[in-house]
Amino acid sequence: MPLVLGAAILYWMYRGENWQQIVHVMTDEMDWTWMLLSFPFGILAQVFRGWRWRQTLEPVGEHPRLSTSIHAIFLSYAASLLIPRVGEFTRCGVLARYDAVSFPKALGTVVTERAIDSLLVLGITAIVILLEMSTFGTFFQKTGTNLHDILYGFSWAGYVVVAICVAAMLILLHFLLRKLSIYNKVKATLSGIWQGIISLKDVRNIPLFAVFTLAIWLSYFLHYYLTFFCFDFTAGLGIGCALVTFIVGSIAVIVPTPNGAGPWHFAVKTMLILYGVQDERALYFVLIVHTIQTMLVVVLGIYAWLALNFTSIKTLKQ
Repeated sequence: MPLVLGAAILYWMYRGENWQQIVHVMTDEMDWTWMLLSFPFGILAQVFRGWRWRQTLEPVGEHPRLSTSIHAIFLSYAASLLIPRVGEFTRCGVLARYDAVSFPKALGTVVTERAIDSLLVLGITAIVILLEMSTFGTFFQKTGTNLHDILYGFSWAGYVVVAICVAAMLILLHFLLRKLSIYNKVKATLSGIWQGIISLKDVRNIPLFAVFTLAIWLSYFLHYYLTFFCFDFTAGLGIGCALVTFIVGSIAVIVPTPNGAGPWHFAVKTMLILYGVQDERALYFVLIVHTIQTMLVVVLGIYAWLALNFTSIKTLKQ
């Protein structure tokens, strides 16, 4: 379904486009130097994530090798191209297989990491929206997004009914699980996940954790921003436009399609048009940049898979 959704959005956006013109832009108009310069930052973002993840695993008594942690991250992003979000489980499985790391604990630290990243993105989003309020207002108007209608679509009675139904469902699930033999295993798994979630409070070097977190998102931004200089129609837009489109694109990838394909294209293209880029040129930009950066993810995933095949498996005794 994610593949179908992403493909449907892309088809809707690019139906009737002149593909020979897109090839012409890539071969004759595009400055590949800036694209190549952006690659190290795309790699660094994942490397920093591997370092940070290893740091969050230490408080729960897990000490994977740095190389395995980084390879797990590379492979997780590539796996998510096939099934969105499966990468989070893939990377935990890699550490469990090669470094005997507890899968539930690893998954718990992933939850913590995602929560930290979400808070950081929300903070950056709030700042960018305040600085570019008029642009975001136009964006919501152009895309038909009415925040008031979304927030007040339910009456208070509707919210209460939904809350009661959810609570009743959870209680029923609890009693059903207690009747099954799998209950103790599920309980132990949830306990391990919880240990991973609360691991942040015991991280030895919080400043280093903060540095890693900022480095991850700075690398992501530079990986994207440098691509602006590949094209003459985006080179002069400035860092403000890059920040706005970066944030909008980061929010758009919440929609579960492979690497945000479709929603990311639509959101970033719409914002670029608001900054004066022609519709056709904006379409070229998002397609070329997203495709090339996705290919980098694929290459890193293949490299990680090959590297892991030559990695020794650490046993629990070791």
